[in-house]
Amino acid sequence: MNRPYRAARARPRVIHLTTSDISLSLLLGPQLRAFSAAGYEVVGVSAPGPHVAELESWGIAHHRLDSLTRSMAPHRDARALVELRSLFRRLAPDLVHTHNPKPGVYGRLAARAAGVPAVVNTVHGLYALPDDPIAKRALVYGLERVAVTCSDAELIQNPEDIETLRALRVPSHKLHLLGNGIDLTRFDPSCVDGARIAELRRSFGAGPDDVVCGVVGRLVWGKGYREVFAAAKRLATMAPHVKVVVVGPSDEAKGDSVEPEAIARAERDAGITFLGMRDDVDDLYAAMDVYLLASYREGWPRSAMEAAAMRLPVVVTDIRGCRQVVEDNKTGFLVPVRDAEAIADAVARLATNPALRADMGAAARSKAEREFDDQRVIDITLEVYARLLGPRRPPAAA
Repeated sequence: MNRPYRAARARPRVIHLTTSDISLSLLLGPQLRAFSAAGYEVVGVSAPGPHVAELESWGIAHHRLDSLTRSMAPHRDARALVELRSLFRRLAPDLVHTHNPKPGVYGRLAARAAGVPAVVNTVHGLYALPDDPIAKRALVYGLERVAVTCSDAELIQNPEDIETLRALRVPSHKLHLLGNGIDLTRFDPSCVDGARIAELRRSFGAGPDDVVCGVVGRLVWGKGYREVFAAAKRLATMAPHVKVVVVGPSDEAKGDSVEPEAIARAERDAGITFLGMRDDVDDLYAAMDVYLLASYREGWPRSAMEAAAMRLPVVVTDIRGCRQVVEDNKTGFLVPVRDAEAIADAVARLATNPALRADMGAAARSKAEREFDDQRVIDITLEVYARLLGPRRPPAAA
């Protein structure tokens, strides 16, 4: 559908749809700024929140949609689909780019129903895995198969998901391996001075001989916090110089949110320090010695990439996404899912061997420089935009 007012705009309008504003800001921020610099008018759509002001400071307009939610709420999801179709018709974007599991489904449907000329979806990680119960796989894969009929391109972060989508008979011409990336100029250990590192270590009670094991992520059980808490208790006996520090906000909107009582017990019984939501996570990585991610499901974990870029050996569960970040026994260790003993053993091995930590940290940084540069993700996305928009693409993208 070609509308005259679209052609008359100085810059093609691209909408990025996520559930929450924190995803637009923290996860997609560098990309959105790059798309704007490339000549696109970038608009964010999400539930309202405290990160909207930051988006607007970058020149990125934001439209709130109150019906967007991360929790299971079919009635609100149906309302979001209707509201999105109306919003897309009103804003008349040249391209809609959807993210996250639920907006990825109803966002694609709404965009196509509104007559948006080009629809792109990023698969940050299919919400079902091959070993999940058949009912869950049938629901997730069924919805994905319907939604993909409404998109022109699917940007897949993880190569394992490409094979799944091919098995679902998603047309190959729609599938593009995107990978994932971070800002390597921000996550660079040379940018944090020693005084700042010492200050941070003192702030969470780590002495000069302590080994700080950091965890960064929302406080939901799916991030493996049961095993993290149990491993910390085990480490208190087998490697008492290990200090476990958790960085991340509570997420009460999720059904598996870690309860305040469980956090209090972990502080009391396992000696874990909880720092909450922080905006200096790059500095915090520099104050750590080991990084841990015990998730049950990931697409391609950003925090593990950030930690690797900050020259940390990384202990992660042996799952999709984590396998792409960590080379076992080279940049860190892969451990079985839901295995607190294996987690504790891997962390203890690193905690008692400074040379191994240094070697693995150096290898992790090298891998990050080779494979985790956000610019590659930006370039692939811009190439897809230019192909789909054709004459409507900005002169800067020509």
